[in-house]
Amino acid sequence: MKKLLLFSLIILFVACTEQQLSHTETAKIVVESFYQKNNSKLKEHTTLESYIAFIAIQDMMTANESGASNFVIEQETVDGDTAWVKFTTSYEEKPEIFKLIKSDRQWKVTEKGLREKGPF
Repeated sequence: MKKLLLFSLIILFVACTEQQLSHTETAKIVVESFYQKNNSKLKEHTTLESYIAFIAIQDMMTANESGASNFVIEQETVDGDTAWVKFTTSYEEKPEIFKLIKSDRQWKVTEKGLREKGPF
């Protein structure tokens, strides 16, 4: 009985300590995994539609890029389970914007809807 209780407590502790990434941390992971071609990590932090879109352009966009991303957040906003992050990196001259949604308590980069306008 003691072993069962101890095992249950260990499982509960491990489940509760699972790291919940913020929307900005998720955006940074997506940028870096895209340019480093870490597609398993990219898939983990994007919706399926976004993952497919990233993979389709990855080879064209990452051919001459390497080194640190120098990821800097310019603006961010959260409204419930939707977040927007405007950021710059050393890979692009202009700022980029990600839309993120919270799915199963985890932020994921997703596609902006047709004619959907972001907050910035």
